[in-house]
Amino acid sequence: MSKPVIFGCAGKTLSKEEREFFTKHQPYGFILFARNIETPEQVKALVNELRSTVKHHAPILIDQEGGRVCRLKPPHWPHPPACGAFESAEEPEQAAYNSGKDIAMELSALGIDVDCAPMIDVRQKDAHDIVGDRAFSDNPEKVIKLGRAFMKGLQDGGVEPIIKHIPGHGRAKSDSHLELPVVDASLEELRKTDFAPFKALNEAPYAMTAHIIYKAIDPENCATQSKKVIDIIRNEIGFKGQLMTDDLSMKALTGTFKERTKRSLAAGCDLILHCNGEMKEMLEIASAL
Repeated sequence: MSKPVIFGCAGKTLSKEEREFFTKHQPYGFILFARNIETPEQVKALVNELRSTVKHHAPILIDQEGGRVCRLKPPHWPHPPACGAFESAEEPEQAAYNSGKDIAMELSALGIDVDCAPMIDVRQKDAHDIVGDRAFSDNPEKVIKLGRAFMKGLQDGGVEPIIKHIPGHGRAKSDSHLELPVVDASLEELRKTDFAPFKALNEAPYAMTAHIIYKAIDPENCATQSKKVIDIIRNEIGFKGQLMTDDLSMKALTGTFKERTKRSLAAGCDLILHCNGEMKEMLEIASAL
């Protein structure tokens, strides 16, 4: 029986300690970052090594959006365009589909079967640049069309998509990697803009939460740890797939890793995501599961 957590690892191969830890705790899946990547042969070997530690088929995740968020880079892999480039293409939806399909083919060849994309946050003019050209558009209808095309491209290439950052990161005026953003838009405005792409693409198999406070819904807790926000995600937005946290080691969250884990699961998240491969933090998370 796997535990509801996705872990990273520290390097390009597994240490003895990591192997023993993963074998003991049986995480649901694993996520790769640039620190884990050198050559196609090495990545394939690491993917196989990670999977060999668990008794189930463990999904292997990676962030390969295109543009500035790419873990696989030249010279071994092509550099896909940022998602913000598609709306000005001659055939925007075809361009988004092609990019998703191309990325999926690269990932599938390595044994990676889940991409942390598409990011279907709606870009806002005065928001922090953490979103910027990673977003498909500032128009919700365009985000829906391009996000759907990109998602279909990934799936046609054999890779599962993760829609993020539910219920919408586009208004954040700060970077949740560094601090907790607070959004004070009305619920009506959020429904009209931010929630719309997630509602339209709610059939996605996975969604990743936003570490953001939406004052109109829950002024106390960020979405990842808010029963009120997750109730909206499930019942109003209608997302029924696997809901995962954004990375628990981001500075938007406070408390011990045990507390972060328990709060996120209690709020209604299905899966915990922890990315940095720090064994001390992973041990603490495992103790809460």
